[in-house]
Order: sequence, then structure tokens, then C-alpha cells
Amino acid sequence: MVLKHNVLATAVASVCLGMCAVANAGTAPLASQQQDTQTTSSSNTKTDNNGKSDKTTDKRQPQKMAAVQVNGFVSSIENSTALKRNANTIVEAVSAEQVGKLPGVSIADTLGRLPGLAVQTVDGRPQVLTIHGLGPDFSTALINGGQQVSTNNNRDVAFDQYPSSWFDNVVVHLSPEANLIGQGLAGTVDMHTIRPLDKSGPEAAVNAKYIGNSMSELSPGKGVSNHGYNVNGVWVSQFADHTIGVTLGVDLENNPSQIEHQAPWGYPTDSNGDYVIGGSKNYGITDSMKRNGFLATVQWQPNEFYTGTIDITADNFKEVQQAKGMELPLGYGPDGMTYLTPGTVSRGFVENGTYDHVNPVIRNDFNSTTARVYNFNWDNKFHINENWSADLDGNYSRATRRDVNLESYSGTGYYYGPNAYYKVDPVTGNGSVTGSPHAPSGSFGFNELGNGMLYVDPSMNYGSGMVLTDPQGWGAGNKVVQEGFINAPHTVDYLANLRLSVERDFVSGPFSSLQFGASYATRNKTYNIDQNFLTLGGGSFSATNTPVLSAPFSGSSCAPLAWMGIGSMQCYNPFSLIANGTLTEVPVFMSSLPLPPNWKVRERDLNPYVQLNIDTYLGGISLRGNVGMQVDHTNQTSTGERVAPGSDVTGGHTDLIPVSGGTSYTRYLPSANLIFGLTDNDDLRFSAARTIAQPRMDQMNASQNVSGNITHLGSTDPNQAFFSSNGGNAKLLPTKADNYNISYEHYFSGPASGYQCNSADQKNSDLCRSGGGGGYFAVSGYFLELSDYIDPNASYLYDFSAFVPSYLTPAQAATLGTTQGIVSGPTNDGHGYVKGAQVTLNLPFNLIAQPLDGFGVILTGNRTKSSLVYGNNPSPITVPGLSKWVANGTLYYQHAGFEARISDSYRSSFLGEVSGISSSRIEQTLNGGSTYDAQVSYSFEHGSFKGLTLIATGSNLSNKIFTTYQNNDPRQTQTWERYGRTYSLGVSYKFQ
Repeated sequence: MVLKHNVLATAVASVCLGMCAVANAGTAPLASQQQDTQTTSSSNTKTDNNGKSDKTTDKRQPQKMAAVQVNGFVSSIENSTALKRNANTIVEAVSAEQVGKLPGVSIADTLGRLPGLAVQTVDGRPQVLTIHGLGPDFSTALINGGQQVSTNNNRDVAFDQYPSSWFDNVVVHLSPEANLIGQGLAGTVDMHTIRPLDKSGPEAAVNAKYIGNSMSELSPGKGVSNHGYNVNGVWVSQFADHTIGVTLGVDLENNPSQIEHQAPWGYPTDSNGDYVIGGSKNYGITDSMKRNGFLATVQWQPNEFYTGTIDITADNFKEVQQAKGMELPLGYGPDGMTYLTPGTVSRGFVENGTYDHVNPVIRNDFNSTTARVYNFNWDNKFHINENWSADLDGNYSRATRRDVNLESYSGTGYYYGPNAYYKVDPVTGNGSVTGSPHAPSGSFGFNELGNGMLYVDPSMNYGSGMVLTDPQGWGAGNKVVQEGFINAPHTVDYLANLRLSVERDFVSGPFSSLQFGASYATRNKTYNIDQNFLTLGGGSFSATNTPVLSAPFSGSSCAPLAWMGIGSMQCYNPFSLIANGTLTEVPVFMSSLPLPPNWKVRERDLNPYVQLNIDTYLGGISLRGNVGMQVDHTNQTSTGERVAPGSDVTGGHTDLIPVSGGTSYTRYLPSANLIFGLTDNDDLRFSAARTIAQPRMDQMNASQNVSGNITHLGSTDPNQAFFSSNGGNAKLLPTKADNYNISYEHYFSGPASGYQCNSADQKNSDLCRSGGGGGYFAVSGYFLELSDYIDPNASYLYDFSAFVPSYLTPAQAATLGTTQGIVSGPTNDGHGYVKGAQVTLNLPFNLIAQPLDGFGVILTGNRTKSSLVYGNNPSPITVPGLSKWVANGTLYYQHAGFEARISDSYRSSFLGEVSGISSSRIEQTLNGGSTYDAQVSYSFEHGSFKGLTLIATGSNLSNKIFTTYQNNDPRQTQTWERYGRTYSLGVSYKFQ
């Protein structure tokens, strides 16, 4: 077992010793000055046009060529290919078509088309990224090397929060190197803003587009629309004889979407044992995402010995949803299957039928998210002499987020009837709400369509005569008439990091340089949620009081659910009813949540590292890359809460007791990256590394929901003890992976679409450094052996000694069998693997025939398999977030200013996260499929309109339906959403 865990470290050490052994096999002189260790190419040598190292001089001889024109989709492809080829690790990359213009609808959309990557759609927009089948819990995001915080209640970054106009290129590290701080287990997304001193002169561009949706506005209201826009501009200039550079950027966006949404309650079985729809929450949602983003970069290079760079980004984000619809209590309603008349049954599933005596809950809901993300980075590069250089870098990232999720209910009347009252049992003293069922109620015919949608035919008209009330009596358990509910989560996340790195260049030998350094980071994240019932006033139910049961209201007629067969209903603004006193807020705690939700996590990370960069020859084969070791020492603490025994959770008087915990750990992370230059056009890459993913922060919540079983008071068995609890686990350790990658890449020889480079461009453009375009073919494989994988539904032993005085009298405590008990919560008891292979073809058609110049295709296919075992359970499951098949294809044409391309993105079904009750996250199986996008543009290359580009874009052209399902049966839909097609018309102007 010890040997198994040391295999990776032994392999890395062997590589290092092997390099020393072959020092005389092929030695090259000093490498040219290295770029920043976390820059675009991560390379520490420059390459000639054949991809070979040239270390005979500090700089290559300049070539007398025309200036490079970094414009158009083809140029983006070629620069992206050059980034990949020049990297000293295994990466995928995307480059801007021109200043301020990355290809794709958004950062997330662009990344999802890279080999080995896929995205999950949230509210109609690409947002959640997976790398090699592993979800967002296992990857990290950087801006200019600085790790990013998250607006979610975890670590995962929502990539649609970043304006794409900010970035010059984005590199995804699929294999890490020791100097990559903030690396993820599966991969690391490093987004790079423009470096003004890397530009040969001033540049500026303005982009503007109109955004529309093919669907009509489903739920009109304040803050939403069916029309949107995106206006952005970037200005880059240099001053003081090119020693000072400035980049300024602004991005203003209003991105609308329409969402037809269904969330079935589940599928009980009827008297014949057939599955049937048990209820459904249905909405017509109009969503608008507004974002104002600002970017500023200042560079100062007074001499060859110092370069300072300050980056500041600010992103203000607000998303508003008007969600109006109806919730249907059917088989899981109060009458169960009593009034079900089934129709057609196919393979144990009721496809259509009728439910009678249905009292629906009419919903007028509102959701909003307001988030702000700020980043400050100060990078100081020192070139001490020809052998020594250093880099001192400090960055600060901060995110705040506030949500308001408001529900408001109406219907035909209060569930317990107009004469409801609170009845007290004279024997037990317990009370409950009672009365007689109200009328009227109606029938709903239903039909399960082949695409997973539920279509209904109601017998009643819900467009008039409705009242504000609690149609299903949901508040009775808390002694209130629950007309609605408000969830208001608040998240604050900040991270500060200071890093020092030093590099020593070598004149000869197999190693081009030695890098060593350390990074220290502190991160604090807090999550709080406020919850309130909305009532109609009059207090709560008691033996002497009955609150207001229903109230009339004035609204307007709307039809947000016409697409599923429900006609008009009454719509209103719930905030107006709160403002005029019709609706009253009553505080509640922990509603629909398994444990107290408020927590704070604090982490302190120290990461020293050492890395040897390789640049040599083995016979006639060039070899470059690196070997190194990074150490991760983390100290983590978590604070949470528990509810005091006997405390009331309704009315704002909940007594909470602090709970805390934590741990510390050290992990050694060796890595090796070797690139063998087999020929001028063929590279074989191999990497081996140990990587980790820190635990989810919401799972590190120290809160406990403690309970005591008096019948087990004297038991000494912790599994049958008095104390037990639901909770998080403040002592969670990171998931670990031994990560192996191998890749063969063949780069086609060919022209770079007519773009040529002068000497100044050699250091500015990866396209120039690689010697031109021509496309490539790559085949790769990867294997990740997972250990310490976190099982979210496990249990662990816990000492409840601190809880004894609160739960037991002295006499009871004296007879307590054990203070040990079981907490149902996450533990590190999982292990397994992820393995896969992928193929990529980037083919310009001029390599086939010159008349096809301008045409090209990019094809990628990825096959991934996984196995995950929790604890002693021998039955493996698939790793959440993993699609077995992922494929992308883009066909493009570019000629004389005209561009056209169409893309298909496909992934098979996978287990992903969706929003659950009370702002929680739950896992469901997401149905796979293809999404098609297209873009057409024309750029004026001559005359008075030179620099102007007209652009038309369409996304989700197939109108793909987003569905999740259960029991491996796509008919048992859990979530069904349709977003429509999104179109945009825009103009772009690059100042000449």
C-alpha cells in the first residue's frame, strides 16, 4: 500500500535523475528570457518556426515581414493553436479575434467548445464548466494568475459573471506544473487580460449588439424584458517612449431569456402499480441579467530590470426573474390517488388521465440576485541580472451576493375552509389546525408528451375570483396562514494572496532554469440566509385566535402557462401587497432545511514550491518541460449554529448556540511535464501529477441539528446512542487525484492565412512564435485515480459532550451510556477513477486543396468513463458531472472580410446540480443532447468604413429542451425547461 502511494513521487524523481544522466546527450545554451510562469504559454523558451528550441542567442534574428493582423475567427484559431503548441504543459486555449472580442457568446460558451470541456446551462445561459468529466468542484479559475472567489455558496465559479471583452486569451491547464498556484484537481482556467506594453502601438475597439429571444415575454413585470443589449469598449495605449501602458475597458450588458419551466413533484404508483405524475410546479419565467463591468490595467517598465503591472476589475451583476405560474397537487396532494382516472398506460407509466378535486396553488413569484466581484492584482517583475529574476505578486479578490426569492400564493380559498380554527387535544395538550375542506375545486386532464412536457386541461377558469390565501395549508404546522415565503441568502467571499518566486537561469545542462518560491493565501467565506413567512396578518393560530384566512386582491389577467394548456390566471405584484400592509412578514428559521444554514469558513494556505525547467535533446529528439514539487499546507476552521432545545423556530425568537470545528493538513504535490519533439511537426506530451480539490465550503459547515432519543439514554453503542445529528463536517480533507495525461500532436505545415509577422511581433503573438498556422491533429488519454473523495451522504462519529447540559438533567446525565453519537454528514470515504480519451482535428481546408482556402473545420470527441465507490458499498456509481460522450464541431469560412461559422456542441446525459427548495442545491440526472449556434459577419477592409464589422449571431438554434429525470427513466421528468432561440445583431468598430 505504501508502494502504491509513492509510485507518483518515485516517477517524478526518476525523471529528474534521468535528466541529469543525459546532460551530455544534448546540451543547448542559455534560453531566452522566460515569460511569467503563469502566462499564456507557460513556456520558458522561445521556439523557431519548426517548434525547436533556439538557445544559441537571447533573441532570434528578426524576420522582415509585414505586421501581424490579429483579426477574425481564423486568426483566433491560429493563435489558440500556437498557445497550445508553445505551452510546457498540456493545455487547451482560446484567443481573441481582435482586441476585446473573444469568439463565442460568453466565456462559458467559448470554454465549452474546447476539447475535454463541457458546460451546463443555467437559466438559458452556459454557466457551469466541467473538465474531463469532473464538475466545478474540481476546477479553479484565475485572472492573470490570481485565484478567483465565488458568488455561490461554494467554490465553483459562474463563468458568465465575467465579460468576455476583458480577455485577450484564456488557457485551460489540463496538467499542472509546480509553479501553478491555485491549481484545480481536474484543471485550471486562467483568464488573461490585455497587457498594453505587449502591444506594438495603441489599439481600441467598440462593440455593440441587440439581443432578442424567439419566445414572447412570458411574465412581464418590473426589471425584466424580452429585449437586451451588450455594449463594450476597450482602449489600449502606451506613453513615455513605450515605458507606460494603459488598458481601459467597459462592458454593459442586459441579457434577456424566457423560460418555460416545469418541476414535477415525483411519480407515485397507482392502485395498479403504475407510475403516474404526482404533482408539478409550473412557471412562465421572464429573466433579465444585467451586468456592468470595468477593467483597468497600468504597466510601467522604466528599464530592462523592472516591470510593474496593476490590474483592477469590477463587475456589478444583477439578475431579475418574474416567475408566474401554478403548482398542481395531484397524486401527492391531500387526496392521493382517490380521484385519479388513468388513461393510456405504457410500460408501467400512466401517459394520460384525469385528476378530480384539485385545488391548485397560483404563484406570483419574484427572484433576484445582486452580485459584485472585485479583483486587484499588483505584479512586480525584477530582472536582476542575466541569470537571476524574481516576481513579487499580490492579489485580492472579493465577491458579495444577495438573493431575494419571494413566493406569493393565491387560490380558490383556504385549505381548511372558511371556519378553520385551532383545536387542542384535551388529553395530550397538543393542538392542530382543523376545519372543513373548502370549495370549489376542479379537475385537470393531463397528458405526458414525448419530449417530457406535462400538458394539462383544467376545468375551471382561474382568471378571476381568486383570493390571497394558503391553498394547501402549508403553514399549518407553524400555526400560520402561509400566503407566501421569502428566502434571502447573503454570501461574502474574499481571498488575499501574496506570492514570491525566484528564477535562476542556467547557461548549459539539461535544465534551462530553476524556479522556487512560496505563496500565502487567506480566504474567508460567510453564508447567511434570512427566511420569512408571508401571512395575511391577525397573528397565528392558537386556542383563542384565528388569523386572517384569505383576502381579496386586484390584479391583471395574464397567461404565463398558455404553452402547457392553462389559460388566463390572476397576476399581481407581491411587493405592492407588502408595502400596503396586506401581506405581513413573520420570521422563521431553518424552514425546509436539514440543519442551520448560517456558517463561516476560514482558510489559511501556504504553498512553497520548486521547479526545474527542462530544455535539452535526447539524441535527435528535443525535450522540454519541467519537474517539480508543490506543498499545500492548509489550516481550516468553520463556525456554525445549532438550535437550542425547545426553542421556537417561528416568530424571530429562535435561540441559537455557536458551533465550531476545523483541522489542518499538508499535501505534497509532485508534477512532471515532458514534451518530446519527435519531428518538426510532431510532439509527444506526457504529464504526471498529484492534484487536490479542497472540500465544498457548504459541506464544511460546522452547524448541527442535534436530536436526543430518550429510549437510548443508557445505550453504550454510538450507533444506538441518545445523541444523533445531521450536520456538515468541519474536518473534511481535500479530494486527491493522481493525474496522468498523454497526448500526441501533429501540426500540419501550412500558411497562417496570409498573416505574417515582423520582429516586434515575435514576442507579442503566439501565432508568430509558432511560425504560422496550418491546424493540427491530436489524440490524448487521461487517467485520474481518486481517493479521499467526499461522500455527501455518509456519517461519522462525533463527541456530543458539549451538548449534555442543554439536553439532559443532572439525573439523566448520570445514566447516559455514552456521549458519542452519529452525525449524518459528509466524509472522505470515497475512491474511484476517471479515465478517457479524446481526439481533436483542426483542419484548414486549404491543406486539402487551394480552392478551398478560407474553409475549415474543428472537430473534437471525448469518451470518458468513471467509477466511484463510497465507503464499504461495493456498488460503484458515476462521478457527478460526468458525461460519457462530449463532442464539438465547428465549420467555418473566412474570406475577404466575410465570415460564417456554425457549431454543434453535444454531451450525453450526466448527473448535475440544479436549484432545490430554500435555495439549496440538489443532484439530478440531466438529459444530454446537442446545441447549435451560428454566426455571420462582414468586415470592411477598405474605404471609409474600414475597421467596421457587422455581425449576426444565433444561439440554441435547435431550441434544445433542458430536462432532468429519475430512476434512469426519461419519462419520469424532474425538471423540464425550454428557453427559445436567442438572436443578436451587432456592430464592431476597431479604430485604425
